Amino acid sequence: MRGLREPASGLPPPWSPGGRGEQSCEDRACSMMDSEDLVLQKSKTDQIGHRFVNVSSGKHYICGYCAAITNVAITFPLQKVLFRQQLYGVRTRDAIRQLQKDGLRNLYRGILPPLMQKSTTLALMFGLYEDLSSLLLNRVSAPELLTRSAAAVLAGTTEAILTPFERVQVLLQDYKHHDKFTNTFQAFRILREHGVREYYRGLVPILLRNGPSNALFFGLRGPIKQCLPEATTYRTHLINDFICGGLLGAMLGFLFFPLNVVKARMQSQIGGEFQPFSKVFMKIWVERDRKVTQLFRGAHLNYHRSLISWGIINATYEFLLKLL
Repeated sequence: MRGLREPASGLPPPWSPGGRGEQSCEDRACSMMDSEDLVLQKSKTDQIGHRFVNVSSGKHYICGYCAAITNVAITFPLQKVLFRQQLYGVRTRDAIRQLQKDGLRNLYRGILPPLMQKSTTLALMFGLYEDLSSLLLNRVSAPELLTRSAAAVLAGTTEAILTPFERVQVLLQDYKHHDKFTNTFQAFRILREHGVREYYRGLVPILLRNGPSNALFFGLRGPIKQCLPEATTYRTHLINDFICGGLLGAMLGFLFFPLNVVKARMQSQIGGEFQPFSKVFMKIWVERDRKVTQLFRGAHLNYHRSLISWGIINATYEFLLKLL
């Protein structure tokens, strides 16, 4: 028939099998599939990007920083009593008498190092934990509990960079050094004469304390809060966060108390031999008649201080996190 001539090129006609009509349909189908893949891929990328933007927004660092300042301002005198007990093994009454003898003028002596150290440390603790958790969860195929524990330990290890502030705080709170320097900057200057290593005296007990305590704090915070009565208002949320943080802080403070005793003894020294952790621990153990109760002298006060301190920190942090 004249109306149905074969194409001059020898290609099959568009209506025949394998013709342009069928080819065009296949192309359109492939194009639609490709576009769907692109949309899905873009959606996943956007979700991951959005997650990273949220984490890196800095609000966890800000909330941790403000929570630390609130806590230090309220609990510093109590911390000073506790420190005297850790260092000298004296009773609470005797430690309070020492502070009374020092006078009101010296009550907040040495607050600048813990204010600087604690605010920066807690900013790193909360901020790095969130950042590292998000990073590891997206990059590592491991159980979430293990991944978050690793993030907490890494955050705690990073906090140890700020050991010099703890070092200076110990020296300023020890009345034996009152005649050597009068302020934070003078203490830093004197330590500098002994080299950079002197700033990091007592680093080992800090590392042994920070990583495990962070892992336990972040790992148990959620389960403990779930055991409390359901909160329906801001006030009840605040109370639950205070109880949760306080209980965890008190428990961890008691558990790691001996490490802080060894740290205080190591950091109260200026110059001289760098004694290993085990040697200092055994020396304290012998001095306190090889009794566990003597090693934990001051732990009851530390328990109450940590209860208040970590209650304030956790409640303030969670409250600010809801506002930002």
